[in-house]
Amino acid sequence: MDHLQQLAPVYLTYLIVIASPGPSNMAIMGAAMNQGRAHGVALALGVLTGSFCWAGLAAAGISSVLTRYAEALIVMKIAGGLYLLYLAWKSAKSAMTEKVSGVADITPASRLASYRRGVLLHLTNPKAILGWGAIMTLGLKPDAPAHTLSAIIGGCAVLGFIVFVGYALLFSTAAMANGYRKARRVIEGTLAAVFGYAGLRLLLSKP
Repeated sequence: MDHLQQLAPVYLTYLIVIASPGPSNMAIMGAAMNQGRAHGVALALGVLTGSFCWAGLAAAGISSVLTRYAEALIVMKIAGGLYLLYLAWKSAKSAMTEKVSGVADITPASRLASYRRGVLLHLTNPKAILGWGAIMTLGLKPDAPAHTLSAIIGGCAVLGFIVFVGYALLFSTAAMANGYRKARRVIEGTLAAVFGYAGLRLLLSKP
């Protein structure tokens, strides 16, 4: 019971972080509404994969190494900021286009592209590994049992799957798709603003 009480703050922190509106969740919502459920889920799984790549590195202690080497974080910040600005440009371009594109491509190759986009979106976020470093610090106490690390990663994986895929399923419903078609330009404009703000904030933030 004491062990579960120690893990509860870890799970709650992770849940709050991943459920809050941000570039990754906005990308999942946009893909689900614009391209359909298959793309939304693929992108969500990509985001989840990227998140747990950082989790593995944080568990290995790489986060503490990166905090000591500002140059590495600066390179990651620049790459992440530029990628977010690229997504902002794509959304803005879509918002300025009057006609909606045809039926979304749902071939395996196109779903793989959405998955890769999700992975890249999360891997280019240097704050992710620092967040995981904080989570590991919060959960891995000196007296923690040997299986604590597995419990943290496993529990957060379940929560991440529920949240990210849940957003994809929710925003790919017929009602959401119809709403997207009616308000497509507003939605894409909002996505452009979110991605652009996040990208600029990342580029201008202090190391």
